[in-house]
Amino acid sequence: MYLYNSTTHKKELFVPNNPELVKMYTCGPTVYHYAHIGNLRTYIMEDVLEKALRYCGYNVKRVMNITDVGHLASDADTGEDKMLKGAKRENKTVMEIARYYTDAFFADCEKLNIKRPDVVEPATNCIDEYIDMVSRLLETGKAYFAGGNVYFDTSTLEKYYVFGDHDEEDLAVGVREGVEEDSNKKNKNDFVLWFTKSKFEDQALKWDSPWGVGYPGWHIECSCISMKHLGEDLDIHAGGIDNAFPHHTNEIAQSESYLGHKWCNYWFHVHHLNTEGGKMSKSKGEFLTVSLLESKGYDPMAYRLFCLQSHYRRNLVFSWENLDNAVVAYDKLVAKIATLKNEGEIEQAVFEELKNKFVTALNGDLNTSLAVTALYDVLKAKCSDATKLALIADFDAVLSLNLIAAAQKLAAKQAEEEAANADPEIDALVAQRTEAKKAKNWAEADRIRDELKARGIEIIDTPQGAKWRKV
Repeated sequence: MYLYNSTTHKKELFVPNNPELVKMYTCGPTVYHYAHIGNLRTYIMEDVLEKALRYCGYNVKRVMNITDVGHLASDADTGEDKMLKGAKRENKTVMEIARYYTDAFFADCEKLNIKRPDVVEPATNCIDEYIDMVSRLLETGKAYFAGGNVYFDTSTLEKYYVFGDHDEEDLAVGVREGVEEDSNKKNKNDFVLWFTKSKFEDQALKWDSPWGVGYPGWHIECSCISMKHLGEDLDIHAGGIDNAFPHHTNEIAQSESYLGHKWCNYWFHVHHLNTEGGKMSKSKGEFLTVSLLESKGYDPMAYRLFCLQSHYRRNLVFSWENLDNAVVAYDKLVAKIATLKNEGEIEQAVFEELKNKFVTALNGDLNTSLAVTALYDVLKAKCSDATKLALIADFDAVLSLNLIAAAQKLAAKQAEEEAANADPEIDALVAQRTEAKKAKNWAEADRIRDELKARGIEIIDTPQGAKWRKV
């Protein structure tokens, strides 16, 4: 499998540190509000990556954090804590907010067939690990104490901007406009590892530490949670492209300074879901959720297909028209599969040939659009229905579009409707027309068709035989 590595800016052959276990870490949600569908695009593509690795024979252990403390509204470690903001908004405690939106997040994941990671760790569970890492960084001169906070010293690094060669003068004091400079910092890109002083003294969650009562900075969470469950060597770290700088940059800085060696081999970044007005964001106020899509009558599987139709390294533009197109595509797929009968033998040579197209798509930097094309190739193939159904079920282990189940549900519904509308007399006439056509008695076939038409019955000729419906 070849994957695009954000640190080298090229596709690389994926070779895990240990072929018996792929260690994968994915940044989890900050649970102060519902996840919008832009957030969920990232989780869908990470889910596909994990399932593709398993499909290709790897054993995978995936770990994800839940940020329930310490994520400030600004990437420059200033501004109101997002968790505290959510608690104030809803007049609840921070932990009540965390529990509610954690449950909401996983409910959305379930609707989208996103597998729950093997380990899910709330940030508040790992205070001892943060203190240990901060202490070591202070001992080795990689961090310093100033103004009540502990900062990581980026000047100790040979290279800080690991995802790109940025010109320091082109970067703001933070990475967003309107951020005030932190006078405690030795260097403008230094970041907080542990807070004991902030301009928000009503911070709800605080713990004792060697530097005073306080709480961790956001970036240190992922480093420590990953090491706690996956050890000192990580194969794949995944997340949204907006996390590459500064979050993932800072993770690498503190992790490799703490460990003394390279930490993660492959960085996998999913690009933005944009609206016609730009990047989707909670800060803009109204945002789209899975529940909102459902309230408008959209099946979450149509949104998953919408995401799979585009490569994860391309920005994807959301519009209702684009989603409607995905609905049409999904419904046609399911309807076509519903016509297949589990009959005949599985033709192994054909199976392997068509499966190879699917595997090639996955191995080419997780090209899900080509993987979906491989699915259409199955439906067009000249082979037994049993072969097609086996391939569809096989592919859906990765695509997770509920294709077989949805097709069975549709077929059952159609059978119920046919039974409800059964009319032996009309069935007999349709059968007579079929026999007339077989005998090439076109005049008789046309006569029966016209008779039925006059009675408000339309005949539909399909590969499975003639059907009829009232018009």
